[in-house]
Amino acid sequence: MDSIDTKRLNESNLDDRAWSGCAVLFLGCSSPAHNLLSIYKDEQGKFSLFKVIKLTLTDSVGGLEGYEILKLHDADPFLGVELKFMDMNLCQRFLESYACGSLLQFLSQHASRLLSIPDGVVMETQLKAGAHTMDHSLNDLDICLEHVRQSQPVRLRDDEVTQLEQQLQNSYGPPSQPPQELPKNCFLFQKRVFDDRPLTSADQQRFAAHIGRDWRRVGRALQKNCRGLKGPAIDNLAYEYEREGLYEQAYQLLGRFIQSEGRSARLGRLISALEETKLTSMAEIMLGIQPRD
Repeated sequence: MDSIDTKRLNESNLDDRAWSGCAVLFLGCSSPAHNLLSIYKDEQGKFSLFKVIKLTLTDSVGGLEGYEILKLHDADPFLGVELKFMDMNLCQRFLESYACGSLLQFLSQHASRLLSIPDGVVMETQLKAGAHTMDHSLNDLDICLEHVRQSQPVRLRDDEVTQLEQQLQNSYGPPSQPPQELPKNCFLFQKRVFDDRPLTSADQQRFAAHIGRDWRRVGRALQKNCRGLKGPAIDNLAYEYEREGLYEQAYQLLGRFIQSEGRSARLGRLISALEETKLTSMAEIMLGIQPRD
């Protein structure tokens, strides 16, 4: 193992709480009629665009914790979103989502719904950490992660972002009470609002890595409303992938659910199944919620 690999290994073993880094996500749109920078400069459009960004990031990292928006700025023709990450695993999840195109898909979905941008309009993204354009090195996420770590924040959160965050929180009502009406395609978990997005391959991997022997229990809960898991399907998966182990069995379970249900295989249904089986901590993992002390 060379010195660079040794350095990466040592850094990966550090307590995540001591880890931090920054990146700038540039967002754009191919249609001049739906220019994101122009929407940001419009006082009425700014909040809707900020909501799109928050939902996109929530989908990409699996929750609301572990990262912070520091500033939105004019990077003509793009809108720059300066991000600080405080958790290495969460940052890696963000990079994986960006690399596989999920982040761009989430951005398009939310922009279509909240900004009335037509489905055919192409959204554009670019990602940088310091002087490094990471779109050129997405085939090596370890390198991208190191670039983010080396790019430390040079500012505190901008006052404008603080105001937008507060406005977004107020739009959902007091934290102690559920909102009167949830936004379309959202669900509640622990009195917090999450976007009810379609499950992805990254969700499969996260589920399989943490669920262990409880995958069958979750399968039974999902089985009630999933034709692809009816009958002996779960037992067949257990037998077919027994030699590959628990990870593969759990991975195939969620894969079967996604394949059978299509776009109806959504995050909210999985979280409901985890709540039903009393696997609250696993639901928190899927949503990227930091464990309570």
